[in-house]
Amino acid sequence: MTEFIPPATLFHALPSPFAIKRGGALHGARIAYETWGTLNAARDNAILILTGLSPSAHAASHAGNPEPGWWEAMIGPGKPIDTDRWFVICGNTIGSCKGSTGPASPRPASMQGTTGELYRLTFPELSIEDIANSAHALVHGLGIEQLACVIGCSMGGMSALAYAALHPRSARAQINISGAAQSLPFSIAIRSLQREAIRLDPKWSEGAYTDASYPENGMRMARKLGVITYRSSLEWSGRFGRVRLDGDHRDDDSPFGLEFQVESYLEGHARRFVRQFDPNCYLYLSRSMDWFDLSEYGDGDADAALCGIALDKALVIGVETDILFPLQQQQQLADGLRAGGADVSFAPLPSPQGHDAFLVDIARFGPVVGDFLAKLQ
Repeated sequence: MTEFIPPATLFHALPSPFAIKRGGALHGARIAYETWGTLNAARDNAILILTGLSPSAHAASHAGNPEPGWWEAMIGPGKPIDTDRWFVICGNTIGSCKGSTGPASPRPASMQGTTGELYRLTFPELSIEDIANSAHALVHGLGIEQLACVIGCSMGGMSALAYAALHPRSARAQINISGAAQSLPFSIAIRSLQREAIRLDPKWSEGAYTDASYPENGMRMARKLGVITYRSSLEWSGRFGRVRLDGDHRDDDSPFGLEFQVESYLEGHARRFVRQFDPNCYLYLSRSMDWFDLSEYGDGDADAALCGIALDKALVIGVETDILFPLQQQQQLADGLRAGGADVSFAPLPSPQGHDAFLVDIARFGPVVGDFLAKLQ
């Protein structure tokens, strides 16, 4: 399986060895990133964006890569994350297949075996803390002592909390979007089913699949389960109702084939994703979210850990229809950071799109993020 690296991606070499929280180390590892805007003379106008599970570092278009990025409407001159003022960095998480070192990357010569073999399941057990530490190494490598703000979305919200807990005063502010101090049993259960769908596909072959023998069925099912939880029942009803496919698109050969428009949507979405992401990377990143528990930094108490995070200001955004990271988890973040002395704004948004609202409901998210950053010193 190959990596999927956007054009004009930049790379930063991580310290070697790069220690991994749950044991082991990476040698010769790298983190992929992209930047927008200009770092000022004081080097104090930098914003770091930490992503969810699947995005690359290509969050927005730029001269080197004019293709729209995954957060195109949010980043750029005059946009909510205004690159006329801010120097914006987006790193691709380690463990991914979009340029940073992960299970789909070649192993270094220092490892036993043939040089150039992929890590696959020999990649060490990945934690959210490893993602945060690699991002901090990137920022430090760019000569930035303190960020103006860290922005974390979904899994990136977890990474942003770990970043602040592990590297005190490394950022003056944080925007935490649909994040959480730990995963709830429901989201762990869903991710468990996703991983099981991949692992039970015979073509997965204990992680030793090839491009010609890719576990497509397992990845399709995993992605469908994910998409169902990323949106809300309100949106499903509004977009599709009980509308059936017309005769040209129905599978009339089986009473259990595709019949409803919502089924066709899920199928199309899954097929567009499956060969654009590495299954082993999916497994590693998914499990890292289950393992993350901020209470480790508060003697077993997540609220105490949040209270111990030192920030000047924070914006916490949640979505009322989010079933994967429900609103009470963002309320907990806001309350805990406020108890620690941060000036905290909490924005519970009524977006119908559920967990994925930050990607699509720019009309609601844009003004909230833009207003916060405009007032940030």
